[in-house]
Amino acid sequence: MSKRVVTLAHYYTQPEIQQMADKVGDSLELSLFARESNADIIVFAGVRFMAETAKILNPQAEVILPDAGSTCSLVTQTDVAALQQWRESYPEHVHVSYINSSAAHKAISDWIVTSRNVDDIIAHLYEQGKQVIFSPDRNMGAYLNYQYGYNMPLWSAVCEVHDKFNEAALDEALSASATPAHLIAHPESPLPVLKRAEYVGSTSGMLNWVKAFAGAATDVIFVATEDGILYNMRLARPDLDIRQAPIYAGCQCNSCPYMKMNTIEAVKRAQQGIGTRIDYLSDAEMDAARLPIERMLEFSQRYYR
Repeated sequence: MSKRVVTLAHYYTQPEIQQMADKVGDSLELSLFARESNADIIVFAGVRFMAETAKILNPQAEVILPDAGSTCSLVTQTDVAALQQWRESYPEHVHVSYINSSAAHKAISDWIVTSRNVDDIIAHLYEQGKQVIFSPDRNMGAYLNYQYGYNMPLWSAVCEVHDKFNEAALDEALSASATPAHLIAHPESPLPVLKRAEYVGSTSGMLNWVKAFAGAATDVIFVATEDGILYNMRLARPDLDIRQAPIYAGCQCNSCPYMKMNTIEAVKRAQQGIGTRIDYLSDAEMDAARLPIERMLEFSQRYYR
């Protein structure tokens, strides 16, 4: 009997890769799909932490990452031993971690969140009288503290792509626009940029915002996130002028180098069983990491039906 191969691709991969996938989505969508998939082999065109999450949620499947080097700065900037010490310094706090983290990071977390459900989950914890520490994304945590008046201690790591967006370049682009301009942003962006945005949300949330945009077709929509999602936005609304937000002197050239390691050739090889296998996680580590992920998924399925 032939094995069932399922290919998952994140929105930040190039359009040709998305066209090769059985499912394209953001972190939450792909996590749910991986858990519910009955695949024998999961090819994950994304970055390593995503492939690890797929393995944790579907441990019976063989999970293959097309390129061994496709990591994430939020992972490489986080020393898990130091993170453990930081966590232990807040013994009365709930440790909430963004899904953009390694399996070892997840294993010492109480909750995992994505950019789509982080607001609701942390609000839920505060409503229960909990105190929260947040890792690893400093920008996302700073925005939550600003937006809701929290005082969460934050781990200090950033997405190297989103952290490049800056207020001065944005001001220049907005003021230079001859027609009304709008800004939407991913919460991994710096706080000064997020304060200027009409909408702050997940990759899927920004895509849905663009789909529902009811302004004039002559308006300009600047998007502060990785440029891969622009393909999906322009596909959904070819009538709109959609541009990536600038990072400096008007430059609109901000891609995730790790996502772009998922080349057509690498994904094809992975579909043939050639690539980096996520086979190095122990059962104990997967069990520990699965608990906070399952908490998130149960919450999301309950609130986002």
